[in-house]
Amino acid sequence: MRDELREKIVRVCASKILSKGESVGVSFYAFFANQNDDPDLLMEAATWWIKTHKLNHFEKANKVKTMVEAGL
Repeated sequence: MRDELREKIVRVCASKILSKGESVGVSFYAFFANQNDDPDLLMEAATWWIKTHKLNHFEKANKVKTMVEAGL
């Protein structure tokens, strides 16, 4: 996963945790604007989320953030 996406995931998860609490869930769509302005980055996130780690549609932001920070 490219650094740009890692940083974005960690930033978005941290923000959601701060604003909505430790139990907040996210999907990989949370890291993108409503417009599909970067399809390659979106597909990279989707591949990591769905194919590589077989995550559910919604996962706890803490879990996702921890996984990304650990380099998984």
